[in-house]
Amino acid sequence: MYQIIGPKKSRALRVLWALEELGAPYTHLPDMPGSDAVRALNPSGKVPVLVTEDEALTDSTAIMTYLADRHGALIPAPGTIARAHHDALMHMVLDEMDAILWMAAKHSFILPETQRLPAIKDSLRWEWARSLDRLAPRIAGDCLMGDDFTIADILCAHCLNWGAGIKFDISPAPVQAYQQRMRDRPAFQRLLA
Repeated sequence: MYQIIGPKKSRALRVLWALEELGAPYTHLPDMPGSDAVRALNPSGKVPVLVTEDEALTDSTAIMTYLADRHGALIPAPGTIARAHHDALMHMVLDEMDAILWMAAKHSFILPETQRLPAIKDSLRWEWARSLDRLAPRIAGDCLMGDDFTIADILCAHCLNWGAGIKFDISPAPVQAYQQRMRDRPAFQRLLA
């Protein structure tokens, strides 16, 4: 049994989605970032935190990779070319999508007001559009890795949903169609219920 800590409106959703896709049993504590409960397990106060085997694991991508490797699903086998392509996709999403959204969040509500630069969002929207233009031709089938749904899809779809939520445009038609396919997955729908 896994325990995942963090609200659904955070990167904890990625881990919850992975657990749903795997059919792995878990409990969910929606403790907020910075709470005493979270800081007791992760001194940075960031979520998600996964507790397993009396260990606290942090960082959504690291947690998803651990779960996928442990369950032998949602990720190509280590040491394969397919795994290298998968990991490259994950890093691309982290560098070109997640980082842009995180910067927008920092300058919207995370940084102290005196440190926020609201005008930065214009350049972030420009970068976001370029990233989606580069993403569109990489969608090789129903998923990023062809027809195989992986944790790279969870990461990418989460970023697309986050971007849409903060009014970042998702205009390339292949990306819109991909996002809808990911949102239609039964495991994702269970999280929304």
